[in-house]
Amino acid sequence: MPVKLQQLRYIVEIQRQGLNVSEAAETLFTSQPGISKQVKLLEDELGVQIFERSGKRFTGVTEPGKAVLSIAEHILREAENLKRASAEFATGDTGRLVLAATHTQARYALPIVVRDFVMQHPTVKLELHQGSPTQIADWVVAGEADLGIATEALDQYPQLVTLPVRQWSHCVIAPEGHPILKSQPLSLSELAKWPLITYDTAFTGRSRINRAFERIGAVPNVALTALDADVIKTYVSLGLGLGIISALAFDAQRDSGLSALDASHLFESNTTRLALRRGTYLRRYDYDFIGLFASHLSRRVVEMAMQGGGAEYQL
Repeated sequence: MPVKLQQLRYIVEIQRQGLNVSEAAETLFTSQPGISKQVKLLEDELGVQIFERSGKRFTGVTEPGKAVLSIAEHILREAENLKRASAEFATGDTGRLVLAATHTQARYALPIVVRDFVMQHPTVKLELHQGSPTQIADWVVAGEADLGIATEALDQYPQLVTLPVRQWSHCVIAPEGHPILKSQPLSLSELAKWPLITYDTAFTGRSRINRAFERIGAVPNVALTALDADVIKTYVSLGLGLGIISALAFDAQRDSGLSALDASHLFESNTTRLALRRGTYLRRYDYDFIGLFASHLSRRVVEMAMQGGGAEYQL
């Protein structure tokens, strides 16, 4: 019996779900016994055991299984590429583009880009998913999102090709009239005297904020953390502390009642990165969106990166 693509999907999803067959079955909308049967049929066909077992449970991946899973992932990726390429030629400028981004990128960096893309490609269905940097990376790796946009984590995944989009700095926000606004220049030791409200761990350059205080041996009084700048600004306006946010997220006209101080000299600059799953076929409108979001990322630059020649590309 020839190997079926569905069998390969089963074993890859089992691995992705930490060897939990029930979770894999739920994700693939099938039954646990059905998956187990197909795995056994695949092992019999290949003549190797893919998963180690304890009773009916999968407890690990065998050495042959690791090779089978690597090849299965490649075959499934190429099968998806085949469908994407065929659909592009068959249907023209129609399709579906799934973006995954952090709140800061979705709220402050993407709106005009999305507007322009929709105007250029009215027949492409655009979906925007928001999540943490690790969620975004996982979605792109799994093929659940086409493009990922975040500052943290993306470049730590070998399955992804990541390209720098832009650099940005943090700023400190305070209610108008706050004493900190008279600090010239602003210092970390002065900041450490006040309650602080900033991003949750692993979001929007938080690691650089932590490192800055560590370098001077100070422990910041982080009174509250949040996942996005809008929440931080709300609590700063209530007088609960000073905010440390991305400078992208502050607008003097929109954020009335708050003032901002430049903090680029206090914290390392951050780089927003765009992530693509390695080996994925990119459609014409994928390149168009990337070009709208980052004009320096031409089709040639992206193609070189996807072929393994863009690892050293820097802003």
